[in-house]
Amino acid sequence: MGRFGLLGEGLTHSYSPLIHAELGSYEYKLYEKKPDEVEGFLMRGDFDGLNVTIPYKTTVLPFCAELSPAARAIGSVNTITRLTDGSLYGDNTDYFGFSYLLKKSGADPSAGKVIILGSGGSSLTAQAVLRAMNAGETVVISRDGADNYDNIEKHSDADMIVNTTPVGMYPNNGVSPIKDLGIFHNCRTVIDLIYNPLRTELLLQAEERGMVIADGLAMLVAQAKCAAEQFTRSFIPDEQAETITIKIAILTRNIILIGMPGCGKSSIGAALAGMTGREFADADELIVKTAGKTIPEIFSEDGEDAFRSLETGALRALCKRSGLVIATGGGIVKRRENRNIIRQNGTVVFLDRDIGELPVTGRPLSEKEGVAALAVSRLPLYTQWSDHVFSGRGVEQTAADIYEQLSGGLFL
Repeated sequence: MGRFGLLGEGLTHSYSPLIHAELGSYEYKLYEKKPDEVEGFLMRGDFDGLNVTIPYKTTVLPFCAELSPAARAIGSVNTITRLTDGSLYGDNTDYFGFSYLLKKSGADPSAGKVIILGSGGSSLTAQAVLRAMNAGETVVISRDGADNYDNIEKHSDADMIVNTTPVGMYPNNGVSPIKDLGIFHNCRTVIDLIYNPLRTELLLQAEERGMVIADGLAMLVAQAKCAAEQFTRSFIPDEQAETITIKIAILTRNIILIGMPGCGKSSIGAALAGMTGREFADADELIVKTAGKTIPEIFSEDGEDAFRSLETGALRALCKRSGLVIATGGGIVKRRENRNIIRQNGTVVFLDRDIGELPVTGRPLSEKEGVAALAVSRLPLYTQWSDHVFSGRGVEQTAADIYEQLSGGLFL
């Protein structure tokens, strides 16, 4: 069926193999290459077609004997196929992918000013699509250009922001290319082409401000659909891209369990992981491993602040990963920064168990302050932070309820 794959750097985060497994029954590999290896690989590589990602979308241009009209006009290639004579044909299926993403998000680029963060290959594609959609004034923000991150406030009247840079992409989660999104008082839409995590720090800040947000997963799947059509020389309906996008989002998103101490997060999480075939991770276990002492010992010897710092570190490490079931500590809501950490790549589930049923022994704050006092301050936050709420109906039944509601039992 052919030999295909993805060419780029730092590809461990890539969802492309998952997506292409849904699109066809062909071999699809990851080809991580250093800049000085690209030419030799393209000239002698044992492949029939490639997708190309950061940072090689413009690098590959000179090695393509032919270019599609889109690739020639944009000056960027993200799909390569080998012609019958062995030479390479370069195309830009990102054009379709970004067009698809804009339409899916409901964004109207003609409504006002658009700023594009980044000037690389993905930026060139975004600029071409926006021109075709009659966007208003479009400004490219780069590190060294006349319009840069030091004077970005000149464009605080922007209606739409499109991030084409890798800032905030796994494994460097939790950072944003824009220091203060609050300066954009007219902005209604923020689109980030990053898809891992699904909610970058930029998107999380935009969501908090009530802006329409869109991540890059739909674009990734749509462009892959077009590439797969070239690889297999067959037609794939657009509806399949939508189905695959939903499936990949469900498969890769973490399920984060929050709730009062003793509500069953660890036991229900382990049961849910067993049902879904996912890896289970317990934030408290990681804290104990990191500290080399029990949680009561951390509280008594180092204090609560030290514990909270360890807790946030554990959440950062676990929640940047994909496709896990994660049980968190009951007090994560005491630090506001933890909310974005767990939401970046996760669906948050609040286990709302009757406080009269909660155990106290071995739980420092429950013993010290009392469960009722903790509940007064924490229950409203659990509700605010969560996407779903489940009442305890026993470990296995609650796990089954979560499984069914989050996926309909189809994909997890």
